[in-house]
Amino acid sequence: MTQYIGILTSGGDSPGLNAAIRGVGKAALGKHGMEVIGFRDGFRGLAENRSVRLDGNSLAGILTVGGTILGTSREKPHRMLVGGKEQDMTDAIMENFQANHLDALVCLGGGGTQKNALRLSERGLKVITLPKTIDNDVFGTDVTFGFDTALGIATEAIDRLHSTAHSHHRIIVVEVMGHRVGWLALSAGIAGGADVILIPEIPYDVELVAQAIRGRVRSGRKFSIVAVAEGAMSIEEAATMREAQASKAKAEDKDERQRAKERIKEIESGRGDHTLELARQLEKLTGLESRVTILGHLQRGGTPSAADRLLATRLGSACADFIHEGRFGVMVAARGDGAEAVPLDQVAGKLKLIPMDHPLLDTARSVGTSLGD
Repeated sequence: MTQYIGILTSGGDSPGLNAAIRGVGKAALGKHGMEVIGFRDGFRGLAENRSVRLDGNSLAGILTVGGTILGTSREKPHRMLVGGKEQDMTDAIMENFQANHLDALVCLGGGGTQKNALRLSERGLKVITLPKTIDNDVFGTDVTFGFDTALGIATEAIDRLHSTAHSHHRIIVVEVMGHRVGWLALSAGIAGGADVILIPEIPYDVELVAQAIRGRVRSGRKFSIVAVAEGAMSIEEAATMREAQASKAKAEDKDERQRAKERIKEIESGRGDHTLELARQLEKLTGLESRVTILGHLQRGGTPSAADRLLATRLGSACADFIHEGRFGVMVAARGDGAEAVPLDQVAGKLKLIPMDHPLLDTARSVGTSLGD
């Protein structure tokens, strides 16, 4: 009998999503004779049964296109806004899975999507996921599609800012995406020759950063590029956050836990102008004029790189193979030149942080880059 598979994209958009949709779809249609149904705008589209049949024509020409032809959202199945109120739409999703005669549901997304997919898997749905995010922070995979494209964009931005920094004898602070991990900032910083790289994994001392910049001035280099991940914290900020997170972990009742959550949100919201404040501090401590460039969503848009197209297509076609083999409740992880099915319960809720012994950190330090510590 013909197998029917559903596919959706969830969370933030990322280069390579369409390439992955195409990879899953073309392998499912051509190699395994399956039928493919796309759901619009993530889990909300599945909850509302907003679907579109994906055939050869609809998959044609999307390999190089950024974004996602299916649309996306950050809606969670168990906490979805309906009529202005949060509702658990898991039962509706289960019903629509059955109504469309689906044999499997493919979810393309980052860390949040892995957790949502695990919840659905635990309810009995046959779910399989692909790891997408420019942050490269999904646990259990060598790399996520979207990362290489964002890395290229961030590196080019740093390249272009060098001439302005040099011409005007300025410090230019470049904010790179990475709320919880620093893979993008670290990699782009090294590739772009940044003089300082600040990442969430290593709390920084602003005086040590200023010291490194003053050292460059004494050696005749009167400009500096500082690549900073949006989630980078000073030593003092990191201590405050650890205290709040410890309170949340120790909370003994729902109210106490909620207060701890609100405290964490308060700390995070108070860091909205963190990069601007860092630039002001460095200007004061070094005497050099400082400017800030925030790359923001530029890093998530546009045509995916060749590497991301290859990765997304490879994982997408492997996904269709795993479905054909009856392997569910897994994420299709990149492993070397191949793909591996990793159980979702080994992925969901975990972050792929930069290890303190990672070679990239040694590389940065070896070429004289300050990490603020």
